[in-house]
Amino acid sequence: MKIKLEEKFAEQYHKNADAVYFTPGRVNLIGEHIDYNGGLVMPCAITLGTWLVIAPNSENKLRFKSLNFEAQTEVESNQIYTKNGSLWANYPIGVINEFINDGKEIPGMDFLYFGNIPIGSGLSSSASIEIATAFALNDYLNLGYDNLELVKIAKRVENDFIGLNSGIMDQFAVAFGEKDKAIVLDCETLKYKMVDVDLGNYVLAIINTKKPRELADSKYNERVEECKTALNLLNEEIKLNNLCELTAEKFALHNHLIKDETILNRATHVVKENGRVHLAAKALNAGQLEEFGRLMYASHQSLKELYEVSGKELDAVVDFCSDYEHVIGARMTGAGFGGCAIALLEKGYEEDFAKHLTDYYVDKIGYPAEIYVSEIGNGPIKL
Repeated sequence: MKIKLEEKFAEQYHKNADAVYFTPGRVNLIGEHIDYNGGLVMPCAITLGTWLVIAPNSENKLRFKSLNFEAQTEVESNQIYTKNGSLWANYPIGVINEFINDGKEIPGMDFLYFGNIPIGSGLSSSASIEIATAFALNDYLNLGYDNLELVKIAKRVENDFIGLNSGIMDQFAVAFGEKDKAIVLDCETLKYKMVDVDLGNYVLAIINTKKPRELADSKYNERVEECKTALNLLNEEIKLNNLCELTAEKFALHNHLIKDETILNRATHVVKENGRVHLAAKALNAGQLEEFGRLMYASHQSLKELYEVSGKELDAVVDFCSDYEHVIGARMTGAGFGGCAIALLEKGYEEDFAKHLTDYYVDKIGYPAEIYVSEIGNGPIKL
């Protein structure tokens, strides 16, 4: 891949590449919509991701090209930038804007991106692009940041530059991933531990519903506000920094403060999903894959009924999996409103699973899903 992309860079920019980097995407195994509520999440890096090829130029220009998008962008270096519509280049430009705001000088550079993460699928293609840009420039220009600082920079890009009120999970998982391990991350303190993920006779299947979702245009920000409303109501009686400080038992003592059924449902999901992450970590440590799978199904049901971020496409995939005897767990992953589901699939049944799921999905939805089998991979590297 490296040689092929260096050739593509030479075609696009009529000069040789100087460095090539790879940054993964991620799936969240369990713990959804609780990262911005101070909860525990359990993501892992995957072997799909973003390649970035770079070289300096002498024209003090920042040029952004991608093999995935036709749109190209060129800006003057060392300016203060603002978001430009919905261009994909907003993500790398946002990263560079953060560096400049932090007093760094970014010389003229040419960038060529290529990713094999399905866009808008919920596998964090945006976080992958952000961390790819941040990691590459930090390494190439010796900017002096550590990985956690790069994660925080990328999160500010999402929140302040792009305008999405997301938590820190995606960028953290992309930057800190390790092969065959999941990250149990406390999104409030950023303390984390690695959990071995021994899938034994199972593989991680990723099912792209092919229903893309633009999170900034979805009800994602609405869910954030609903959780803030629940927190404010609970704080009339108890003092909390975030919803995930509550155990299910303590929540039951105080949830009478939330009169609105929708707001109550949102808070109930958050508190119980946080508890499921604790249980999932114990199950993986004990090698109890079937218990882990049960928790995956319970997570999806909560996201469907209480948090209402699923949809007919994701539900169709999980409904099929629940009846397919060689799957022991499945759920939507990512923010929902489309995107991907994941499943724990018994080895040797990949082709059979793909065929029967495709038939079922076409019958229910009208077009086929895309099915991948991924390993759990490492964080960003220079190739």
